[in-house]
Amino acid sequence: MKIKQNIEKVPGGLMIVPLFLGTLLKTLSPDVNKFFGGFTGNFLTGTSVILFIFFFCIGTTIDLRTSGYIAKKGISLLIGKVLFASLLGVLMSHILPANGIQTGILSGLSVLAVIAAFNETNGGLYLALMTTLGRKEDAAGFPFISIESGPFMTMVAMGIAGIASFPWQTLVSTLIPFALGIALGTLDHDFRKMFAPVVPALIPFFAFTLGFSLDFGMIIQSGFMGIIMGVAVVALSGGLLSLIDRYLTGSDGVAGWAASSTAGAAVAVPYAIAQANAQFEPVAASATAIIATSVLVTSILTPIVTMWFEKRARAKGLPIKPSKYNKNIKAESSLSEISV
Repeated sequence: MKIKQNIEKVPGGLMIVPLFLGTLLKTLSPDVNKFFGGFTGNFLTGTSVILFIFFFCIGTTIDLRTSGYIAKKGISLLIGKVLFASLLGVLMSHILPANGIQTGILSGLSVLAVIAAFNETNGGLYLALMTTLGRKEDAAGFPFISIESGPFMTMVAMGIAGIASFPWQTLVSTLIPFALGIALGTLDHDFRKMFAPVVPALIPFFAFTLGFSLDFGMIIQSGFMGIIMGVAVVALSGGLLSLIDRYLTGSDGVAGWAASSTAGAAVAVPYAIAQANAQFEPVAASATAIIATSVLVTSILTPIVTMWFEKRARAKGLPIKPSKYNKNIKAESSLSEISV
């Protein structure tokens, strides 16, 4: 049976399908974790442990020793996306109520949902698009984009926006697995080869546990808002990142559009933020549902938009990268299967 193959036909399927199944289980049997207990019960509520391992493995894929063009490209897209999410957070904090919108067509919309959806790029999708288009130097910027993964950058964005503060211990706690992974992956590439393939394998596990924290009523209620969020992420963040890519790095802007997505890992962020700061607990579930839909929408739209702008850039004769940079840089082949 081609179960995995069929799941992957759904955009972001390895995230979306387990999330759906976890929600289904919670709806049909909300106390199943208590009934079984032990390994199974702890797994269903053990998102934090899985995410520690997940972010550690992502960290091992990042090599801090890289070329000037790759670093400039990756860091520009990273900073641009985080600052834009922070700016949106400031704007939304003056418009939205503290506990988000509870009723109506915009039900579920909150500052947490906006920042988390805009703040993280699907690095695997970015890598796949850049590799497909033969842009190996741009693809190699993937590790810098991966730094957005996890709650740390969302906490930073919320801090920059003045929306929330977190104890330094909490910030360090979210950074520890990532930093450990970066250190080991940089010092010894054998660790990268060992842990990089683990990243996609862990996605269904934490997606299922996150689904178990939701219910179908919340997903249905927040579905429309999630679609709007996904379209907004591609249009707004893609437009900004394209300008940054074109005028700051001297490229053609295509990589910016390729980074205009919501990462599957972002689905875990509201849960982590609510654990770190209790004021976000009331909106964590609705934010998770919105972000899950945004992941699905951007998984479809981002490739379409990127391919269209790539054709447009080639027709205009725009340079893929400045000629002063070395042309012999290659993306890490060990990263080619990662999708976050």
